[in-house]
Amino acid sequence: MNKQQKWLSGLLILALFALISIGKADAQSSGKTTAPFLGWNSYDCYGTHINEKFTNENLEAFIQKLKPSGYEYFVLDAGWFKHYDLNPGEIWPVKGQKGHLSYDEYGRLIPSEVLFPKGFKEIVDKAHKNGIKFGLHMMRGIPREVVKKNLPIKGTKYFARDIANLKDTCNWSSLMYGVNMDKPGAQEYYNSVVELLASWGVDFIKYDDIVHKPREINGVADAIEKSGKLIRLSISPGDDIDPENFKTYQRADMIRISRDVWDMKEDIEISFDRWDKMLPYSDKGFWLDMDMIPFGHIRVNYPATKNNLTAGRGYERMDYFSYPQKKSFITQRAMAASPLFMGGALTTSPNTVFELITDPGMLQCNQNGVTGKLVTRVKNYSSKVDIWKTPHKTNANEGWIGVFNRNPYMDIIKFDKKELGLNAEMNYTLYDIWGKKIIDDIPSFIFEIPADDVVFIKYKKR
Repeated sequence: MNKQQKWLSGLLILALFALISIGKADAQSSGKTTAPFLGWNSYDCYGTHINEKFTNENLEAFIQKLKPSGYEYFVLDAGWFKHYDLNPGEIWPVKGQKGHLSYDEYGRLIPSEVLFPKGFKEIVDKAHKNGIKFGLHMMRGIPREVVKKNLPIKGTKYFARDIANLKDTCNWSSLMYGVNMDKPGAQEYYNSVVELLASWGVDFIKYDDIVHKPREINGVADAIEKSGKLIRLSISPGDDIDPENFKTYQRADMIRISRDVWDMKEDIEISFDRWDKMLPYSDKGFWLDMDMIPFGHIRVNYPATKNNLTAGRGYERMDYFSYPQKKSFITQRAMAASPLFMGGALTTSPNTVFELITDPGMLQCNQNGVTGKLVTRVKNYSSKVDIWKTPHKTNANEGWIGVFNRNPYMDIIKFDKKELGLNAEMNYTLYDIWGKKIIDDIPSFIFEIPADDVVFIKYKKR
């Protein structure tokens, strides 16, 4: 890296941390953030089997590798409440072994004594001591085991069977029944759940199987307000989004707009499609979440052994993305202002992954907090190329451009300024973020872009 590149990199880092600081200050005053969330989620690497040991190891790695770049949210996904009778010497359940739910006397999920024998206190305290927010995944509704036992709803005269809707079930999980919000005790149940989470110091809740249930979203949001705590709400999954519910969605901080995304080219294509279709709903008071970043060491809890659980998305591996595909993937999320939640194991993923997800130029674009739009799409019998543009939220004639080669082969592409979304009459400073170099400002540009790769440009009026 030459002196000019080092100077530019230093400016980007300073600008990035200014944006993050402004976003946090606005969050404290208005309740909403002006920049997408940055964090880690355990699902892509540990699935529904995250445990105390791996949590502590990844939290320490988070402090060292992600926190310096502004990453703030450390989230444990599904399964932290499951009790397994593990075989001697095994750290994962084996095929056919069912987990029982752990819950208290009021039917509220609590940490599994097998997975988290010390509970969450030490973990949360360490996170907070290091300026990190702690998050948990929750499933909508009330546990079926709780309904079977008909446990009481805290602070009421009602019981689980009084509020459960036995006909309302999740089509991909058999853990919960939906809650009938018309029934007395229903809101009190959600109040009690959030009250418990708040008492543990939870700062972020990812509520799953809830996007299509606006009344339960309101129930959770009301419970968060009643708690008096600043708890961020993420809602998923993203395949049942109804435009009629967007007033309700505004009570959340982020909403998934896609199904689960993994390390396959088809998922990059799906992300383009969802980004395009969800543009009318950007900048509405919540972040459009394009799902986690499946980079690095993933599916750790599915080693390819004869005893292991069946894996719907493959076995333990380093992600299958090529380096160009990784660049395209993270550039999408930067330019779409999607929350960035690393999905790979922080302890064992390669350094190249961290170089991408902590790149100052990429993060500056993401933390700008503006969802980019499609400018030009070349789609014919021989080529498929997208040009997207994300303007700076306060500075006119400044922003970011992504030239995405969506072909499975290298393409040589020529565009003029107008096709790039620029003013042909203006002069610009153009910087290639991934190439770490200045691009000459000329009337037309020729890009030689490898398969599935992207040219990611920061532009500014000279």
